[in-house]
Amino acid sequence: MRVAFDAQPTIGSATGIGEYARELRRALGELPGIDLVPLSAPSLDPWRFDRRAYWDQVLLPIAAARSHATILHCTSGTMPAISKVPIVLTLHDAAWLRVQGHTRFYARAYFGALMKRLAARAREIVTVSAFSAREILELHPGIDERHVHVIPLGVADEFANLRLGSGDGATILVVGTVEARKNLEVVIRALPALPGVRAISVGPSTPYRDACASIARELGVEDRLEFRGYVGRDALLELYATSTVLAMPSRYEGFGLPLAQARCAGLPAIAARGSSLDEIAGDSVPRIDADDVSAWSEALASLFADPERARRAAAADRAAAVDRFSWRRAAIATAELYRIAST
Repeated sequence: MRVAFDAQPTIGSATGIGEYARELRRALGELPGIDLVPLSAPSLDPWRFDRRAYWDQVLLPIAAARSHATILHCTSGTMPAISKVPIVLTLHDAAWLRVQGHTRFYARAYFGALMKRLAARAREIVTVSAFSAREILELHPGIDERHVHVIPLGVADEFANLRLGSGDGATILVVGTVEARKNLEVVIRALPALPGVRAISVGPSTPYRDACASIARELGVEDRLEFRGYVGRDALLELYATSTVLAMPSRYEGFGLPLAQARCAGLPAIAARGSSLDEIAGDSVPRIDADDVSAWSEALASLFADPERARRAAAADRAAAVDRFSWRRAAIATAELYRIAST
């Protein structure tokens, strides 16, 4: 089967969706019977709205038609309004419809309202958690639940093979775009109760970063907060290897890839309660109300009081996490959807 695969999310500073497209493409390429045709335009910046829309609505459907593919897999939650090739669409979450605070009205109209209408045209829809499936069905009334399929993300082998080091001090790692729903501020507000502990934020910035920096200055902890911005795979692995704990205080997640990566790496983690994180955390990761600063302070203080105990618990969970978050398993399930969509 010939499949046109939207690889545009892998261009440039790829975040969670880029990781999904990159790793799924690799795993699909190892399966027999799938002739994958990656489609991308490296000269277009996927972070610019006008370039993104031009790719989605003009270049992608043209390239898919020229590829003579049986299926077009749109991997990043958007799809063309007109396509000669039947579409399998991955909707990672319903954040554009559920979460307030996306201030650019045109982006909210495109990613939210327009895609809400277009998604019902997809032959099959992939999503990444049971939570996201419920959100999609609630907020996209035109979608038939029989065509929504939960296929969890995998975690790259490098995390499963990572050897944890001692690091250079007590460090909280927070991974993800620095935006309000990721809730970095609760970790910052916990820092005054954690003397000697520093926090490292990794991920692309939004104006929310300035708000977080302001909070850190007000609390007198700006010297213990570091913004690294986007980092590549090697630098990210180094941070997982040398940090003491991953904190994931998000108010809304469709999956929570950094949490899955931490579990596969054997890095202790603490996560917010709710959204998809309850699924991804399983029974091994403590969960706390996202905005309860006192509870975050207490949980982090407890972990830093005995980090080796936390590491032993995380190490005991590692094999089960590696088995659960498998890109090969995700690729096999996705390939089966291609076959369903093509009939």
